[in-house]
Amino acid sequence: MNEHTTEPQTPVNPASVAGSTEGPAALRQLTDVVLDALADGAVERGGPLPAGGPDTVAADVRAACSPLLPAEGVGAEDALRGLVQAVARGAADPSDPHCVAHLHCPPLAVAAAADLAASALNPSMDSWDQAPAAGVLEEEVTKSLARLVYPGPEETPDALITSGGTESNLVALLLARERARAAGERTVQVVCGANAHHSVQRAAWMLGLPTPAVVDCPAGRMDPRALDRVLGAYAGMPVLVVATAGTTDEGLIDPLPELADVAQRHGAELHVDAAYGGPLLFSDALAPRLTGIERAVSVTFDLHKLGWQPVAAGILAVRDEAHVGHLSFQADYLNADDDTEAGLPDWLGRSIRTSRRPDALKIAVTLRALGRKGLGDLVEHCVRTAQDFAAAVEAHPELRVRAGEPGISTVLFRPRAADALPAAEGDALVAAVRRRLLDDGRGVVGRAVAEDPETDTGERKLWLKATLLHPRTGAVDLAALLKLVAHCAAEESGTAAPQEPVPVPPQPTDRLRTRTQGVPQ
Repeated sequence: MNEHTTEPQTPVNPASVAGSTEGPAALRQLTDVVLDALADGAVERGGPLPAGGPDTVAADVRAACSPLLPAEGVGAEDALRGLVQAVARGAADPSDPHCVAHLHCPPLAVAAAADLAASALNPSMDSWDQAPAAGVLEEEVTKSLARLVYPGPEETPDALITSGGTESNLVALLLARERARAAGERTVQVVCGANAHHSVQRAAWMLGLPTPAVVDCPAGRMDPRALDRVLGAYAGMPVLVVATAGTTDEGLIDPLPELADVAQRHGAELHVDAAYGGPLLFSDALAPRLTGIERAVSVTFDLHKLGWQPVAAGILAVRDEAHVGHLSFQADYLNADDDTEAGLPDWLGRSIRTSRRPDALKIAVTLRALGRKGLGDLVEHCVRTAQDFAAAVEAHPELRVRAGEPGISTVLFRPRAADALPAAEGDALVAAVRRRLLDDGRGVVGRAVAEDPETDTGERKLWLKATLLHPRTGAVDLAALLKLVAHCAAEESGTAAPQEPVPVPPQPTDRLRTRTQGVPQ
């Protein structure tokens, strides 16, 4: 445990509020408790993930929170110290260089600090009288980010803040349906690639739209010729084509200019799900990868991926601000007509949600703190790190990188030992290596099924996936992860040399195992 030498303080009344002029004093005292608990929990975890697997973590958390609703409270400090430390001890830590499984970024400290202020002030973004300043800030954030996507002087873009790509895609399909209805049509047909995020299919289902038509994606990208054939079957119907700029499994970007041409030729609209790839626009060097995105009627992108925001920080940009009007709704207690006529802003139509957090604050602080160049530099760093990591995998005698350039900051690779086995057994070895790393708490690596370009038939195989979103980690920091993967593969396949030293998890995780032994489930 860390040694804390601060003078004892009077305990904070757990019923104290966080805002006004008196709240910050209580919050400052409790924040010190939280920060100490976070630090102690990270030391006890000793790696990117707690060792021992789900049962061990569950036992530790339940021991820390039992009873969760006591007859008499334990006090603010004890509750915070015990539960924050337990959750930190059992966390998957995206700030650890070996935590690379998902589009799960380490949040910047400046963004987390701004999020604390948002929680303390607690504006609700559905009416002016709950968020007078935060609402103005949101307007400025959305205006700036809309212009990032649609910089043309003839455009009149807008953007909405959402909970992430799933909500953004849902709203994009909703707006497309409403545009179709406004034109006298009953519905809209969605056409998406086989590489599309699952939220597109789910959004169509939730909105009562026809089942999306799926376009072939050879080598992971939507084929413009296949799209042309599919659209031919929907002549005269409203169609929304959904392209992807940064697939979840491989980080691949669809050929946006060609897809935009095909959609335009058929009179279809184009939506781009750039939840992963959208922040490439911050970089002058990388923005050309998204050429054509400005031709989309709407664009999804997330800042809790390559934007380093605490979840949630989603954006839906639209090319024509008038499209947002389809979300307008009147509820007398929030946006009465006479209040609006008297000059009170109407913010209810800025979301499909009513109560929602002021996520614009952390985004605005980050944009101001780093600027476009600073954010672009961080995005470029992650892209370079992926290229360097891919080269390091290729140079490793026991590992093989999937052929081709890394997709944005995603690298697929697998042990060569898996290639020496029959297909099913090789995939089973890849899965076993991943679970072994998770159970030991030494590495959080993802998994993806993708074609193997080095086979004549383009056979689909299971790969380990590294999604590199850390703004400061370099390939050198990831060398130990490759060593761990190679060693686990050798052990799981029975080819490990007897004299080879076995990497062991840091000792602090042993305390987690010991502490939870014998704890009732």
